[in-house]
Amino acid sequence: MGKQNIIIRLSFNAPVETIFNILTDHESFGQVINARIKRVVDGQGENKNGVGSVRRISAFPAPAFEETVVTFEPNQLMEYVISKGSPIKNHKGRMEFSDDQGQTRLNYAIDFEPKLPFLPLGSIIKKAIEKPIRDGLQKLAKQYEK
Repeated sequence: MGKQNIIIRLSFNAPVETIFNILTDHESFGQVINARIKRVVDGQGENKNGVGSVRRISAFPAPAFEETVVTFEPNQLMEYVISKGSPIKNHKGRMEFSDDQGQTRLNYAIDFEPKLPFLPLGSIIKKAIEKPIRDGLQKLAKQYEK
């Protein structure tokens, strides 16, 4: 039960700006993880995917839910929280990007708790969240291998 944590660390043989732009653009991130993601509110400021932007995620069989970007530092960091319609609470996603000699290092952490106190629910939800993200990111990384 209780708090769940997903940590994905990957390297991409591509510049930070390239990977940051792919993973922080809501629609292209949806393509990476094979989910329907649509920006429903533009961010405040220069980047439409930045702070205040809201994305709706439709990933069958789960009901659609929304995430709001709360931190956006170009080529470094994006953080988001679930803001509407989800079976989880206390959710925070954090993507940290760093440059390592022209390659991108991604440290992606997701923390959450299930809303219902059903014992295996946390681990079931964790698997449902982690697998498509991990698989999609690994597939993206392979596209940049030499």
